[in-house]
Amino acid sequence: MAKAYLVGSGIAALAAATFLIRDGGFEGSDIHLFEEQRTLGGSLDAGGTPDTGYTMRGGRMFEAEFRCTYDLLSGIPTLDDPAVTVTEEILTGHEEFAWDDIARLVDGDGKIVETTSMGFSERDRLELVRCLATPEGHLDGKRITDCFGEHFFTTPFWFMWCTTFAFQPWHSAIEFRRYLRRFVHLFPEFASMSGIHRTRYNQYDSIVRPLTAWLDERGVTVHTGCRVTDLGFAPGIRSGTVETLHLSRNGRDEKIAVAPEDLVIVTNGSMTDASSLGSHTSAPPPAPGRSDAWLLWHRLARGRENFGNPAVFDKRVKESRWESFTVTTKGPAFLEALEEFSGRPAGKGGLMTFTESNWLLTIVANRQPVYRGQPEDVAVWWGYGLFPGRAGNHTPKPMTMCSGREILEEVLHHLPFDERTAARILETSTVVPCVMPYITSQFLARRRDDRPKVVPEGSVNLAFVGQFAEVPDDVVFTVEYSVRTAWTAVAQLLKLENRPPEVYKGHHDPHVLAAALETMHRR
Repeated sequence: MAKAYLVGSGIAALAAATFLIRDGGFEGSDIHLFEEQRTLGGSLDAGGTPDTGYTMRGGRMFEAEFRCTYDLLSGIPTLDDPAVTVTEEILTGHEEFAWDDIARLVDGDGKIVETTSMGFSERDRLELVRCLATPEGHLDGKRITDCFGEHFFTTPFWFMWCTTFAFQPWHSAIEFRRYLRRFVHLFPEFASMSGIHRTRYNQYDSIVRPLTAWLDERGVTVHTGCRVTDLGFAPGIRSGTVETLHLSRNGRDEKIAVAPEDLVIVTNGSMTDASSLGSHTSAPPPAPGRSDAWLLWHRLARGRENFGNPAVFDKRVKESRWESFTVTTKGPAFLEALEEFSGRPAGKGGLMTFTESNWLLTIVANRQPVYRGQPEDVAVWWGYGLFPGRAGNHTPKPMTMCSGREILEEVLHHLPFDERTAARILETSTVVPCVMPYITSQFLARRRDDRPKVVPEGSVNLAFVGQFAEVPDDVVFTVEYSVRTAWTAVAQLLKLENRPPEVYKGHHDPHVLAAALETMHRR
């Protein structure tokens, strides 16, 4: 019986294991996941306690056309009610508690910015249309700044777009164009964010835990504290058959023989690698060196052009770094003050970006509770800064050198709360900051062959999955991208008829384009 060896335990690997069982006829006992950390889920993590402060490195948003993800999760029961699938829970939650943001942008005076207009000049509109129409091959190696003038980066559209998706002006024009085409159907409601779906709880509680429970019930073996350091290939310069897995477990080296009919599915690279947590009273320590998430890819790509070029993504930390923070607040002071200011009940207001913030701060208070088991008198909210290397407006230090409390003081500086309310929030909150050196590395300017294909040419039993495998048309930094790579890997390696559905292409729909163009021309 064939076996499957999966390197990593993020959503791509968990999805691949699920597809192997669901579509590929594998027994769970023949599937092995190797995870360097002690917990599963990769970037979809969440932890902490109400007393020490909850932690969550990031939060992912969904939308109606996440076809692969909703297909996957339609067969996974929730932990709260086995009769309800995770997909049903997300879609029902959207119907009952959709975002309706009217305070998406806040200016330097603490006033809500009017977002009816995208703020485009005629030149901005022309450049946007030109970017949409330019063949992807003509954008190899180009940055967004190569396609747009300075004014574009001062518009309400750019502030909303870059903080929703975490784009920087120096990021890849290829990725920016893909995002424009992939999400053009969201243009009319982009300011209100009403087309965005969210999980009921954080993604770890709502997705990772149900998936791992489903896989555990079917006998999938998970090896934590175990990293794959290299792969051995069959003889031949361009051999595409993996014969050996080289492991390091508890300080000891191991080898696993891989038969030609066995499958090896590797998550290459990691956007949350080398993350560094601080505390309410201390800044995050300097990030440690790279882990094997990157080193393994470097080893595999050496001498193999069809395995991509990892150096494009992990050598420019200053261009891929930002910092997030999770706030645990006891009592209703913050949520009540935010509700009054934003004009929306807590959890319905969506993202709020401070346009004059030196750190370009964005915060969001999602529907409570954010964690399963979160006490009723505790609220959790989250935020991030896209420019953590700059000095703050209130504090003279870079965000990366600030404690959680100092970051909260900076946030409160931008919110027009009275002094008494701000003091109360400071007294009752615990903030855990997190610096992520590679969080937007998948957005860095690249060429088309810098990411390997999911199943490289000539590969017999090896596939790559996750944010650094190449899927034409779809967009990285999404759960959908990881799930699509997983489905593609399983379908291609096993030569299955059940392939992933096509990427949604709203830019081919004249009605969608007309609505987007109307939005672009609003004044």
